[in-house]
Amino acid sequence: MTTKTLRLNYSKNAPAAKSIMGKDGSRNVVEQVMKWIFIICGAVSIFAVAAITIYMVISGAPALMQIGIKDMLFGTEWAPTAADPKFGILYIILTSIVGTFAAVILGVPIALFTAVFLSEVANKHVYRIVKPAVELLAGIPSVVYGLLGILIVKPLMYKLEMLVYAGDPTHQFTGGANLISAVIVLTIMILPTIINVSENSLRAVPQHLRNSSLALGATKVQTIFKVTIPCANSGIIASVVLGIGRAIGEAMAITLVAGNVVNLPLPFNAVRFLTTGIVSEMGYSSGLHRQALFTIGLVLFVFIMIINIILNTTLKKAGTGDE
Repeated sequence: MTTKTLRLNYSKNAPAAKSIMGKDGSRNVVEQVMKWIFIICGAVSIFAVAAITIYMVISGAPALMQIGIKDMLFGTEWAPTAADPKFGILYIILTSIVGTFAAVILGVPIALFTAVFLSEVANKHVYRIVKPAVELLAGIPSVVYGLLGILIVKPLMYKLEMLVYAGDPTHQFTGGANLISAVIVLTIMILPTIINVSENSLRAVPQHLRNSSLALGATKVQTIFKVTIPCANSGIIASVVLGIGRAIGEAMAITLVAGNVVNLPLPFNAVRFLTTGIVSEMGYSSGLHRQALFTIGLVLFVFIMIINIILNTTLKKAGTGDE
């Protein structure tokens, strides 16, 4: 039997291939329905972002214009209920920037090395223990982190504070509710997000790249730092973006450990973040005071947008470099 005969017999007996195109040349109904579902979902996302942006601008801009951009954004005194109200939020802005930056500096190396351990080093038995623990950290409510901060972190920081400022009559002791306590709690809170996303990115690196590196004489550690991590840099940066969003947007846990005082963001000073400022005063605010709190929310929203734009630009450059 010739090859041509085999091909003819196969073509006669083979099942008919299914196509997404209908008999009249139009697209399948399922394809059309799914297309419109995707379009609607995308439109809803865009509408949600646009609606939030418009609402924050409408709610926050009036107080900013009434108080003055210079007096509010660069003022250092926050006394909204005084006879002569002051609405300076410079220290609050600096606290959010310094606290978030410090948490990221501390948390990213720990999270990255943990992700490398889970994806490249740990055996199956260790992985089955560490991985659920990391996922459990991600599911713990924020208020529980705050309570743990009160019970564990604050007493330790208070002891450290008493050692550092022993005999200093000018220092106002905070009882451990200070910037360092807030940074430690934030660092712990962002770990599971960065670990999970980074681990998935590291596992997505093709195995043949690792094998090629090892075949060329590189050690396992060299392969991890020279091949695996650079190949997964886009996903790692994305995890850092999510971690920053978690840190800068946290309120409940920070309220319990930061001291909630408008102050210069020094390590042993009680401080107030942008989010905690809104949470702590929104319940009793009214008039210009309430509008000023919406302005703080607008500033926070702008910060998050700027961070996302910068890091997304970095992601695109990283992706271009990979190509």
